[in-house]
Amino acid sequence: MNDDTWRSVRSRRRFLAAVGAAGIGGLAGCNQGDDGGSGGGTAEETRADTGDGSSGDGTAGGSGEQIGSGRSPFGDRDISGGVSMTELPDLSGELTLYSGRGEALVGELVTYIEELYPDFTVRPRYNSAADLVNQIFTEGSSSPADVFFTVNAGALGALADEGRTGTLPDEVLDMVPDGFHDPDGRWIGTSGRARTIPFNTDALSDSDVPTDVMAFPDTEAFRDDVGWAPTYSSFQAFVTAMRVLEGEEATREWLQGMLDLGVTEYSDEFLVSQAVADGEISAGFANHYYIQRVLTGRPDAPISTAFTDGDAGAIFNVAGACTLDTASDDDLAANFVRHLLSAEAQDYFARTTFEYPLVPGVDPIGRLPSIDELNPPEELDLTQLSDLEGTISLLRDVGVL
Repeated sequence: MNDDTWRSVRSRRRFLAAVGAAGIGGLAGCNQGDDGGSGGGTAEETRADTGDGSSGDGTAGGSGEQIGSGRSPFGDRDISGGVSMTELPDLSGELTLYSGRGEALVGELVTYIEELYPDFTVRPRYNSAADLVNQIFTEGSSSPADVFFTVNAGALGALADEGRTGTLPDEVLDMVPDGFHDPDGRWIGTSGRARTIPFNTDALSDSDVPTDVMAFPDTEAFRDDVGWAPTYSSFQAFVTAMRVLEGEEATREWLQGMLDLGVTEYSDEFLVSQAVADGEISAGFANHYYIQRVLTGRPDAPISTAFTDGDAGAIFNVAGACTLDTASDDDLAANFVRHLLSAEAQDYFARTTFEYPLVPGVDPIGRLPSIDELNPPEELDLTQLSDLEGTISLLRDVGVL
């Protein structure tokens, strides 16, 4: 990627500030989250309020049909750039899905895929990503799991590191750019999530927010006025990235510095973003879609999005899936994962969760900058985010958990 494809941090901030309150809908009043904590906090996966009460008809139809399109005020979108489910191999048989993505967020998609095929049955088990990874390890070769679907690359990497994943075929891996799947084919991203800094526009301008995440503990303006959700796996992936990029000791000092600054703890990142919009705190740490969800129900809320520059605070992580070494039918498991990368599924992620589609040709919702306009750390490989155990140990040792 050449330098011309990257916009400056300031340009991206101005872009989001200008459009953040426009064109967003479909999850009014929603506090959905599927980042279940792995550090002793309670999982948030199953809690949701879709606001408008609509859920779509969940029935199969022609090429490129939207799933649950009644939830979205955007009307029909052109998703012809992706591969429709109608062009994928039929699914037949039974499949056990371990899902670290909450039923409130992805249950409709799973049901849609199941009902598309009369001879296909999905048996989903929903829980936090950490609990399901531990369950797979505990069950060993007796695990009934065929596919693992989860919220970040760290959980997928943890399974891959222990040799518990299968290998996805090239026709699945080729559906997304190389950076969004394991180079050895052990897992693949299904949607993307950017780390951001939500800030209150009544209290701050974008120039008040540091572009270096490591500068936050020394920013006196944030004393007793910044929030985080340390039991959330996306936050833990962010800390893992910091450990990789900055080193263990620098990360320990950053965490201690934030505690000394008087950071406020919340149970999830939607609540962090909501607290920013309410003026309880002036800034926080959250994935990009939580700001969009706040603005869905409150278009005039004084909240905007800032990015740090090429560091752990700007990582672009993925939700994703893998087949497991215990899969009873490797082809069925791989083809189910392939359906999560279909045009219909990618559009579903964009409209229902405000995440980034990873398949080229399906655009994000909310007038977000494109993936190429984001500025994640180039030297970070998502496979390096698998050491969640080390991160949990550090968070506990510092007293964050």
